Amino acid sequence: MHHPLARASRRPSNHRLPLGLRLVERGSTGNSPHPLARDATLARLEAALFLAEEPLAPRKLAGLVGLADAAAAREQVERLRKLYDDEGTAFQIEELAGGYQLLTRPVFFPWLARLRQHAGNTPLSAAARETLTIIAYRQPITRADIEAIRGVSCSEVLKLLMEKNLVRLAGREDTLGRPALYETTRRFLQEFGLRSLRDLPPGEGLGPTKPDADSVASPSVGEG
Repeated sequence: MHHPLARASRRPSNHRLPLGLRLVERGSTGNSPHPLARDATLARLEAALFLAEEPLAPRKLAGLVGLADAAAAREQVERLRKLYDDEGTAFQIEELAGGYQLLTRPVFFPWLARLRQHAGNTPLSAAARETLTIIAYRQPITRADIEAIRGVSCSEVLKLLMEKNLVRLAGREDTLGRPALYETTRRFLQEFGLRSLRDLPPGEGLGPTKPDADSVASPSVGEG
């Protein structure tokens, strides 16, 4: 099976190159390339970020694009970031959950939120947001402890959060009955724009996360 980027490169002979690459080609005639032009490497990196539904760790991004290592990938990401800023585009590259992801700028959120609602994406209820907040700050945590804080049963809410891949099982507590422990996922970091759990704002009355919470919530955060 061919890689999607390889398929994208098989163009008809009369296919016109994107503006960025056409500007690069003009440089071969003796003129300097346009300052906003992408060379082939940067164009591949931009395409990979555009197609990815999850943040791409620098090491993985280097492998996809054909770069030497994670450091080279980070360097190319910074080049692309600067181009987006210079162009004033609607896009930006964010570092999330140990990787890079292409996102729209926050100023467009009100319009895009309405678009997502029309597409049928249901936002989290107040109960789900409250439960998720408790888990984020107290993880790993048992259902009984969550219910003690909220004062109501949370079985269905936990099931919903797990279906949305925002929460997962983290093992069992070494106490009577060995109750299940819950923790946030890498998807949680991605959805809330966090590089790691250290980026959580101070939680009034919830206390700090446990010392090993970053590794528990996202084992691949440190990749690359």
